[in-house]
Amino acid sequence: MTSQRRKGARRGLARLVASCLLAVGLVGTGPAAAETPTTADGPVVVPVQTTGPADRRFNLVFMGDGYTAAEMPAFRADLERHLNTLWSIEPFASYRSYVNVWAVEAPSAESGVDCDPGLSSPARDTALDMGFWGGCNPSSVQRLLTVDSAKAGALADLVPGTNRANRQIVALAHSSTYGGAGGSYATASGGNALSSLITPHEIGHSLGGLQDEYDYYGRGVPGETYTGPEPASTHHTLLTEDQMREQRAKWWRWLGEESESGGLIGRHEGGLYSTKGVWRPSRHSLMKTLGYAFDQVEREVMVRAISAKVSLIQDHTPDTAPIGADRTVWVDTLHPVGGELAVTWRLDGRTLTTRGARTLDLRKLALSPGTHTLTATVTDPTPFVRDPAVRASAALTRTVDWTVDTSLTTRKVPVEPEFAGHTPTGDPVGARSVVHADTTHPTDRTPAVHWRLNGRPVHPAGRNDRDLDLGSLDLRPGTHTLTARIPGTAEELAWTVDARPATSSYELSTPLRTLRRPGRPVEYVYDGPFTMRLTARDDQVGAVVSQFRVDGDGWYTYYGWPTDAEAPFLFSPGGTVIDGLVYGKLGRSRAVPWDDASPDYGTHTIEHRTIDAAGNVSRPRSFRVTLVEPPGPLRPAG
Repeated sequence: MTSQRRKGARRGLARLVASCLLAVGLVGTGPAAAETPTTADGPVVVPVQTTGPADRRFNLVFMGDGYTAAEMPAFRADLERHLNTLWSIEPFASYRSYVNVWAVEAPSAESGVDCDPGLSSPARDTALDMGFWGGCNPSSVQRLLTVDSAKAGALADLVPGTNRANRQIVALAHSSTYGGAGGSYATASGGNALSSLITPHEIGHSLGGLQDEYDYYGRGVPGETYTGPEPASTHHTLLTEDQMREQRAKWWRWLGEESESGGLIGRHEGGLYSTKGVWRPSRHSLMKTLGYAFDQVEREVMVRAISAKVSLIQDHTPDTAPIGADRTVWVDTLHPVGGELAVTWRLDGRTLTTRGARTLDLRKLALSPGTHTLTATVTDPTPFVRDPAVRASAALTRTVDWTVDTSLTTRKVPVEPEFAGHTPTGDPVGARSVVHADTTHPTDRTPAVHWRLNGRPVHPAGRNDRDLDLGSLDLRPGTHTLTARIPGTAEELAWTVDARPATSSYELSTPLRTLRRPGRPVEYVYDGPFTMRLTARDDQVGAVVSQFRVDGDGWYTYYGWPTDAEAPFLFSPGGTVIDGLVYGKLGRSRAVPWDDASPDYGTHTIEHRTIDAAGNVSRPRSFRVTLVEPPGPLRPAG
């Protein structure tokens, strides 16, 4: 999707270009939001997901325009699809627990938005005055979808505890026309086949500062040769691979690895709207082609950007004055869905053997009389980050210090052991999620958390009993019950664990013939273009994302066909050009008409899989397709 920053630069349109501050979340209370009644009387704030206080989270505020009160269920369905697509992409999948998600439901008097699909289309009376063509500007482009920023900001201000620094507004238009924009207010059409992929792309721009990797400015027109200096962009360079290694610059730590978006991390020409003279890390990624993932270079940037919006240490024993040695000391951390944070305790600079515990009983240390310095350091050990500077930054490392004075006596304040925060219990959690349960903190003891799976005790690794990594339990397929209990109290939490991924199936157009050989995937033979429809079925509620890949390339989100979400995906030897972009080339993919158009005949392997609302990823299933090259023209005998 072309960002508003690019589209507006030459046309002097509405300036939404700031930072598209969007983040991630776990759809934990979707059904409750769907049941909230909406009337035509005024806007209603609906908490779609709550992971913590608004002032300690990044807040994603969605609002719809052109949805009447009767059409609000359509807005909720569009929102669910957009969110589940976002959570299927890393690093959003692993850090979705860092965000609260809100919906501001503001019914419009009329259905639809302005100038949709053309300039001759009527204006409509809507809550946010959204419109295509840059707000009905004849010198704009159709797909630039703008919003009245003052009205959007006023609606977002209705969400308590949020402000411009800790939220991102996303406005969805009630439309199936392709369009959107990125900036301080992101926009997307709610019902277009590709619309749910616009949102993460725009987040890359505004939250991560990532640049477009397009090798064109105007669709259908190749970009010129880049003539500027070494780009400031993290994922563009003029350096060769050897120079990157020698200078330890740009993405040298990732060179040679298989890209998350397909191919190898290396040096691929084109980007920053130039066809030649500048290079990017991957052949295609989300910042170049909607449907693919962020590659590792972009993913590392996004991990830092997401984490910078929150604090890894959420709360701790007060440190403004010295504390006694007759008590426990504690830190409360965030809880990524994709892994545990690491906590290291040091006393007077010496590392203690605490194996990740979130609390420390000073009475067991037998401190010598006097004062001591106690330090707790919380870090994120994610493998998504390799740059030591990023790892050491405040986004991924936080520290708190206490002065411990053995002459002090701690005043005992009664605090009942009870749960203070936890993974939402309303919806199933995935089989590889990290589930957490935090407690209150009496000064004289550390409440333990005991975990059970289907009634049998399970034990977290180390001494951190606040987090349980379900992925380490190797759960059998099916549905399980997980509980967390504080012994000696009536405090207990329960979750449903969904350990059965959604199933994926495919439907192809009629082949010339079908080949079935023992021990091999089924093979379909065609002599021309063919279509593929992917469908998913799940035994739990929530939208399911389907993906496919061809010949081991990057996983590509299935969205139907760009012009019709209900139409199947079309494969052809050279691909189909739609609005200056190319879709469905079998074999080596193309993004723009000037990419290699050599037709790919022969046999290809197509894999497909699903990602359900709980984050479960199904095992890929595959079939083969043989595209027969048509015979050449007949020639007379010599």
